[in-house]
Amino acid sequence: APHFPALDQHKPYDLAALKTYDLSSRPSKVFHDDLGQPVEAGASAEDWLLSLPKQLAANDIRRVTNHLCRAHRDGRTVAVALGGHVIKTGCAPYLIDWIKRGVIKAIAMNGSAAIHDFELAYAGKTSENVSTQLPKGEFGMARETADAFAVAAHNGAENDIGLGWALGRHLDEMDCPYDESSLVLAAYRAGIPCTVHVALGTDIVHMHPHVSGAAIGQSSLTDFRRLCSVVAGMAYGVWMNLGSAVIMPEVFVKAVSVANNFGHNLDGLVTVNLDKQAQYRSRVNVLERPSAEGIELIGHHEIMLPLLHLAVACQLAKRVPAETT
Repeated sequence: APHFPALDQHKPYDLAALKTYDLSSRPSKVFHDDLGQPVEAGASAEDWLLSLPKQLAANDIRRVTNHLCRAHRDGRTVAVALGGHVIKTGCAPYLIDWIKRGVIKAIAMNGSAAIHDFELAYAGKTSENVSTQLPKGEFGMARETADAFAVAAHNGAENDIGLGWALGRHLDEMDCPYDESSLVLAAYRAGIPCTVHVALGTDIVHMHPHVSGAAIGQSSLTDFRRLCSVVAGMAYGVWMNLGSAVIMPEVFVKAVSVANNFGHNLDGLVTVNLDKQAQYRSRVNVLERPSAEGIELIGHHEIMLPLLHLAVACQLAKRVPAETT
């Protein structure tokens, strides 16, 4: 075994031999100007945003805000892909507002997001108690939800308009009492693509015998091809993946492959993933493989999306300078 001489506890260090430097000359990662600043009660929204520390996730929110506003200003495409939890946590109104402002140019979602969106518009409520309903054989057996998707899938396949557009048109014709809460309907009325990407067997409507698997498959495939066209025009745009760990990251990377196969330029594409925890597919298929810059924001949708919406609203109103947002 190697021999290490015992430290002589009585012999002081030779301080003259110790190499030091001035603290002021040392490179550092945190500066006084980076510190957060508490605000008083009643402070304005922009005051609060400007008070955030210039560190880590706060800087990431500033970066995402700048990219969204830059894309909007330059006429680039901002597309948002989402899972059902985004709808269930009450965040659709923020995305609807971005559609109305012209920030979002395309919406893509999985089947569960479309179902929760429909139920909120039609009945003003969604998300049943699975633990209670499942033992009774009643989980997912809501009649109106299945009927709506049966009609939309048939029309989307028969008329080659896709599931998202057909569902939006069906909602528009139904004159739903809570139509202002529907993201699908907002996209339809704004005339922007809204695509629904279904994994057969994963959604409650698939349990109903009058919902055609052929129609759902065909109309959802039409939506995928429409999304490929959206992605093909996303050079210097922003793709946001909100709360989808598997379906939408996989759909996105295939759409990117199609765009690349046809020779479309995707230079400068910025991708953003916002979820309550980091996931493999969203990191690799959204942030790393397809993008020039990938930004991840980890946190609860019901907090992070309103905060991001506020930051974008303030910058679009020019109340918060871009370089500090």
